[in-house]
Amino acid sequence: MSNSDVFQDALNRVREIGADADINPEVVESLLYPKAVIKASLPVRMDDGSTKYFTGYRCRYNDVLGPTKGGIRYHPQVTGEEVQALGLWMTIKCALLRLPYGGAKGGVIVQPKELSPMELERLSRAYVRAMADFIGPQVDIPAPDVYTNARIMGWMMDEYEAIKRVRSPGVITGKPVSLGGSLGRDEATGRGAYICIRELALKQDWQPEKTRIAVQGFGNASYHVARLLQKDGFKIVAISDSQGGIYSDSGFDIESLWKEKQSSRQVRAVYCEQSVCQLVEHKEITNEELLALDVDVLVPAALEGVITNDNVKSIRAKNIVEVANGPIQTEAEAELEKQGVSILPDVLVNAGGVTVSYFEWVQNRGGYPWDLEEVRSKLEVQMTRAFEQVWKLATTENRTFRNAAYTVALRRIGEAVTSHGTREYFREDE
Repeated sequence: MSNSDVFQDALNRVREIGADADINPEVVESLLYPKAVIKASLPVRMDDGSTKYFTGYRCRYNDVLGPTKGGIRYHPQVTGEEVQALGLWMTIKCALLRLPYGGAKGGVIVQPKELSPMELERLSRAYVRAMADFIGPQVDIPAPDVYTNARIMGWMMDEYEAIKRVRSPGVITGKPVSLGGSLGRDEATGRGAYICIRELALKQDWQPEKTRIAVQGFGNASYHVARLLQKDGFKIVAISDSQGGIYSDSGFDIESLWKEKQSSRQVRAVYCEQSVCQLVEHKEITNEELLALDVDVLVPAALEGVITNDNVKSIRAKNIVEVANGPIQTEAEAELEKQGVSILPDVLVNAGGVTVSYFEWVQNRGGYPWDLEEVRSKLEVQMTRAFEQVWKLATTENRTFRNAAYTVALRRIGEAVTSHGTREYFREDE
């Protein structure tokens, strides 16, 4: 599915769920158009002395609930349409978690693996120079996303402060802890997803040792969710990255796989004891084969649009938990529902990242850092409360989890829109 299709798919989902949940049409209409989108050319001096131009985007999608919030991704397939779709999803996500934020997103068309560290820094600073009047701690707060990290956020904050001539740690979240970042931010998305799966398992009486899980993608978020699930006794039988994956019916040791991934940049089936690692029995599989595995839980944790009409008939998992944003195309989701597949949606599952980013912003504004246990405890409260609200609505009103999550979020956005006045207020004489 193309990135333009991803945005139209996101809009269609809002229309359909809004109509089904009897949301005021003005509220739905307000979510079909981004508030502002900026596209900029970013000149970067390369190490060989030449100047190369990269295209950068930033979308402030909706700010009815507060300043906008969303990550910045570096990827060769970034488009304006993709950024808008991600901004819309972030709007829903923040409303669902009761965060005082709207949604935003940004990106640069680049293959970051082809840049040197110094070129990467120059690109990051160029992005902020282009966006300095578009972002701000009370306006729009960026964060890390695909192929960006805490170091890059530190460069961006430093550049913003140099331009504005003011100390402003709250302009960026996901920073290094030494520069005002929050403890627990690196694990937040994965920990939030783990909490959702754990709560679902409790509701449905799963036995961890008999629950087989396949994870597509092996980045920071998927590492933490897999690590925490394995610690609880769940069996992680398959893991993949963009190059391919591995499968073993007996499961893998996630810490060993992660250690090997960091050193070799490959997903390899190993078991490590201290510094000694050895290969374990496994089968090499493709990402498509991983999606089609006969497992209890499938966790798509890579990029959007990986489950489509072309491969939906091959899905055999009875539960899908979306750690990635928008991994399932709407038409494919309709087919999965016919097959009886339960889908825990991205706007709930991966909301741990933006939640702890909010905690970081609060700490920056208050000038008072929290310890790790306080961050984890507050995240636990936020995620379990949101899960319970979605579960209750889904089970009492016979809705899908996605429909329930969007309904909760749309109702909250609707309350804010209605407070400004809708047609019913201004034409009450009718």
